[in-house]
Amino acid sequence: MTDLPYEWQIGWRYTRAGRAGRRNGFISFISLMSVIGIALGVAALIIVLSVMNGFQKDVRDRMLAAIAHIQVSERSGAALPDWQAVAAAAGQDPAVRAAAPYVEAQTLVARGDLMRGTVLRGISPADEPAVTDMAAQLKKDGTLDQLTPGGWRIVLGRELALALGATQVGDQVTVMAPGGQMTPAGTVPQLKTFTVAGIFSVGHFEYDSALALIHLDDAARLLRTGGATGVQLRIADVHAAREVGQRLALALGPEVVVRDWTRANPVWYDAVQIEKRMMGIILTLIVAVAAFNLVTTLVMTVTDKRADIAILRTLGASPRSITAIFIVQGAMAGFIGTLAGTALGLAVAYNIDVIVPFIERLLHTSFLPSSIYVISHMPSQPLASDIVPIVLISLTLALLATIYPSWRASRINPVEALRHE
Repeated sequence: MTDLPYEWQIGWRYTRAGRAGRRNGFISFISLMSVIGIALGVAALIIVLSVMNGFQKDVRDRMLAAIAHIQVSERSGAALPDWQAVAAAAGQDPAVRAAAPYVEAQTLVARGDLMRGTVLRGISPADEPAVTDMAAQLKKDGTLDQLTPGGWRIVLGRELALALGATQVGDQVTVMAPGGQMTPAGTVPQLKTFTVAGIFSVGHFEYDSALALIHLDDAARLLRTGGATGVQLRIADVHAAREVGQRLALALGPEVVVRDWTRANPVWYDAVQIEKRMMGIILTLIVAVAAFNLVTTLVMTVTDKRADIAILRTLGASPRSITAIFIVQGAMAGFIGTLAGTALGLAVAYNIDVIVPFIERLLHTSFLPSSIYVISHMPSQPLASDIVPIVLISLTLALLATIYPSWRASRINPVEALRHE
């Protein structure tokens, strides 16, 4: 410590505010409150953004269990002339890990008097497990093996099955395809009876209530597409879906449409991004208020240390050195508060799965009842991309708060300060 410039040593001494006295004790208390305020603001920002990241990841993972990262389809909606060639061309991109064909259309599924709008997806049981986690699970438990060409079997989402009352394997449902068949009596709807081969649940209501899976060949025959209408792709990094999709769109040409998962669910994706951004701004204001409390602390310190400043000036200290002393004091308080807040925030964020259940048991309540919310636990995912900006913003605000008091200290006239001592 003695090797440091005297500005650093004096600034650190003022930060500790160790001298006795009522006035110094009060200044020390105000300084401590500023540090605690910064620490709590930083911790709150880290915890809230980590929880939001956790919810976002949980919902995204459930969504991506049912859909592929990227879908490539024929622009007109007709069957792809050669889906294997499209898959091979897409596979030239190093980010692409797997591909599978599909047919998809909006249909009606009925059982008795009950009817629901459904997204009917025809899949290849051999290829689909490589691109969606749900299909991998269905393959593992043998359900997907029940989907055979010409078998006219169907796998329903859990909520859809409950709505139709088709909750048992072997129940039959009727699928009404769009278009229909022209007859002398007019257009007759294209109807086909399917046998329920299994039920899936990804924990995402949108897909559990409106998605049904059948074999690719059965879908092509029912919907009269003549083959697969698109290719589903799995990539290495789900966060890079937009960039990879843009590259594939250029590589595959204008004949196909490339749509990544964020564009398949733009409302949800954009809403989460906006909500996270706004929450970050609001909580940053808390850090800003705490940081600018340092202004009060430093102004009071400057007033209290007028004699010290005058003596330093008479000993040859320049106005720049006086400024540096109080900048060091404020910066050290900001650094200590930021460091403490970061440690506290990370400790809570990484242990929130233990802390929240403890509080729930203590208060005899449940913050996320499973009967109301799909996600019944409090997830958390601290990210360096959030924590590093939080730390930098906190330190910057603390540094900005020192500018005016430090400049004011450098303007003190030593003669006037010592006259009253």
